[in-house]
Amino acid sequence: MGKEIVLTGIKPTGKVHAGNYIGAIKPALQMAKARDCTALYFIADYHGLTFIQNREEFHHLSYSIAATWLALGLDPEKVIFYRQSDVPEIFELSWILSCMTPKGLMNRAHAYKAIVERNEQSGIDVDTGVNMGLYTYPILMSADILLFQSDVVPVGKDQIQHVEIARDIAEAFNRHYGDTFKLPRYHVDENT
Repeated sequence: MGKEIVLTGIKPTGKVHAGNYIGAIKPALQMAKARDCTALYFIADYHGLTFIQNREEFHHLSYSIAATWLALGLDPEKVIFYRQSDVPEIFELSWILSCMTPKGLMNRAHAYKAIVERNEQSGIDVDTGVNMGLYTYPILMSADILLFQSDVVPVGKDQIQHVEIARDIAEAFNRHYGDTFKLPRYHVDENT
């Protein structure tokens, strides 16, 4: 495997559809084939908990994501393929990073801001429908990225901010504790 680390994951929060294939799976598989890199693919099941709490549905959706990756050409002999919850260090790092992340950074996260704005427009309490998992989602995504010293994270345009937040958190951590984490770059496939 190559020097550059490319990491991408998909949340098991719905049935796999053409948009997943076009926007995430196909570009990620192509990127790994086109580069001399170490490719890491994962099922982002911790992230999925922000929306799905039904155990059977969650299990089925996680299995479907794995089956889809494999059916579309992911070769576990050539890449690293894992389920997020099977790596306890991700959750441990998420806690450490959350202790260093300013609340203001999370207040600016687009997923949280969108719910607050929708709630304000509906005249309901701004925090209706907001759980702490959703609020701290960018910190967990930062842990996903930083733990494996990822160089490149293929994302859709809606996820660019999360990679930028991971960079911000890594820079702050590195200022306090010395050079620990790489500063990841995002890659958006312009053909999607």
